Amino acid sequence: MIKTTDYKGARIKYSIKGKSKRTVVLIHGFLENHKVWDDYTKVLAKKNTVYAIDLPGHGDSDCIGYIHSMEEMAGGIKKILDDNNKRKAILVGHSLGGYVALAFGDKYPDALKGLCLFNSTAKPDTEEKIKYRNRAIQVVKRNHEIFIKEAIPNLFVNMNTPVLRGAVKRVLNMALKTPKQGMLAALEGMKSRPDRQVILRFAPYPVLFVAGKKDSVIRWRDLKIQSELCAKGIFHLSEKGGHMCFYEDKYPCLKVLEKFIISCYSS
Repeated sequence: MIKTTDYKGARIKYSIKGKSKRTVVLIHGFLENHKVWDDYTKVLAKKNTVYAIDLPGHGDSDCIGYIHSMEEMAGGIKKILDDNNKRKAILVGHSLGGYVALAFGDKYPDALKGLCLFNSTAKPDTEEKIKYRNRAIQVVKRNHEIFIKEAIPNLFVNMNTPVLRGAVKRVLNMALKTPKQGMLAALEGMKSRPDRQVILRFAPYPVLFVAGKKDSVIRWRDLKIQSELCAKGIFHLSEKGGHMCFYEDKYPCLKVLEKFIISCYSS
């Protein structure tokens, strides 16, 4: 089922699948949309109610403004849960989606049953990363399609198999539908996000980090250290995965996520 909610005068699109008291929210990364999770949604919806969301300025969701802060996007997710009378949920975020999930945990800690970060970090951007974001903003302003066509293939480690070539094409097609304003607003929001490691230290709920050993965007060793900050931290290292390990190492990562969801609701 595809639905929309009104949030700050903008239309936010999301899908719902499954009929269970267990609620899971899937949050995509930068330049993606809710369809990036389709393979996971099909499996998870058998035993959970799964919400997959188009973040503001991505997919079929409207832009809210010139800067999409992580807190503002987290507010959109809370609005969707409130609209559907969901008091608690497990949030699963990939990259940008993880930053949004952490902001959700900061703003609405009592609404979280568990938190899963795929290739995502609680640390803020380094000075070097901020410089990269600023360069990316300038490239996007000049020609956002060139930026997309260079950025997406670089997220994948290995494109020599038909499956991963298909995945790259699939994500590339999603990215090309992302409006320029949405890209710029997300880049501005990501570079200004705060350090949220304190959320990990005091999280009363389980936190799962899924890292790719070959991730060139976020180092897996940093995520291992962050997972150790949590009282209920769990760390999974995908040996063959990069920044897109939910594609590159799909089924092992899915099994880890399924087990995590069960543990959140049985604790």
